[in-house]
Amino acid sequence: MPCWKRLLSAWSIAWLLLAAGFAWAGSIEPQRAAIVATEDGYALSAEFAVDLGPRLEEAVSRGVPLNFILEFDMTRPRWYWANEHVADHRLEYRLAYNALTRQYRLSAGGLHQNFASLPEVLRVIGRVAALPVIDKGEVKPGEIYNAALRLSLDRSQLPKPFQVDAIANRDWQVDAKVLRWQFTVPEGK
Repeated sequence: MPCWKRLLSAWSIAWLLLAAGFAWAGSIEPQRAAIVATEDGYALSAEFAVDLGPRLEEAVSRGVPLNFILEFDMTRPRWYWANEHVADHRLEYRLAYNALTRQYRLSAGGLHQNFASLPEVLRVIGRVAALPVIDKGEVKPGEIYNAALRLSLDRSQLPKPFQVDAIANRDWQVDAKVLRWQFTVPEGK
């Protein structure tokens, strides 16, 4: 192969890798999820690996608040009709940075907590522990249910100028995957 073709292919690969680096978006990967029995019903525990990507990390550290939504859905499969909706749960988080105190503030409902670093607050956002999602009377022992869980960035809550940019710019998008699994209600609970 002539020298100029090797050089051209090397430059092409370098430009593609550089472009891929600039287009790197964040991701939220579900690691594990489980439904455990409690006194009143069943609770959800889960872990997510949350990576915002460099553009969103910079935005939040400059004071742009980010909102996240945790969505849980449970259905009972039926062969003769559409799946029966059993339970759903939605939890909203708001992440903001306070430049005066140099702390990240995480809000969920009426609860607020401050953190010193972004990786620390992202670990907390990605961890769900003993969240009540199902009452005992809503499920039957021995039945199999389909569960789905997703943690995602709510781009509709971004400030308006950023919403427009988030439509076309991949840097403002976070790839959030849905975790699906089957849950069998234990007998005698």
